[in-house]
Amino acid sequence: MIDQKLLTELKEYIQIHQEETRLFDVFEAPFHTDSDLLDHAKYSELEDFISDNEQPSFREELFRLIDEKGLTDPEVYKRAGIDRKHFSKIRSKPDYHVGRNTALALSLALQLNMEETDELLTSAGYSLSCSDTCDLVIRFCIERKIYDVDLVNQALDSLKLKPLTG
Repeated sequence: MIDQKLLTELKEYIQIHQEETRLFDVFEAPFHTDSDLLDHAKYSELEDFISDNEQPSFREELFRLIDEKGLTDPEVYKRAGIDRKHFSKIRSKPDYHVGRNTALALSLALQLNMEETDELLTSAGYSLSCSDTCDLVIRFCIERKIYDVDLVNQALDSLKLKPLTG
């Protein structure tokens, strides 16, 4: 069970980070796309751009991290609170797109620091925000090296937020 001191620290952390986000809120001009962009760009230039800028997929990053940390697949999916079938889809289907909560649970299971978590989430097309309470709970837990998904879910539940798994 999550203790009261940690819960108080979590609430203070959320309040501080939400205030910082409001102070630096920036409005961006809407992104304008030219409808005939592809008419002007050569197809080969587009291919070159993609090949020069493409990053490893979530699947590639995940299994690289598992190997790097010397863990087994069962250790990781059990810690993450996901079932073997779901994990098997991630391993066997290169085009499988994981959900955000699954990516977060796997980050915790791998005991990644904030930078590593950001990299893994980015490879899946996700990020953590400082304006979302759920994301701040995740950040708080990672910064405090609280990697147990059950404890993280308890922290989320204590603030009436949806758990990562279960």
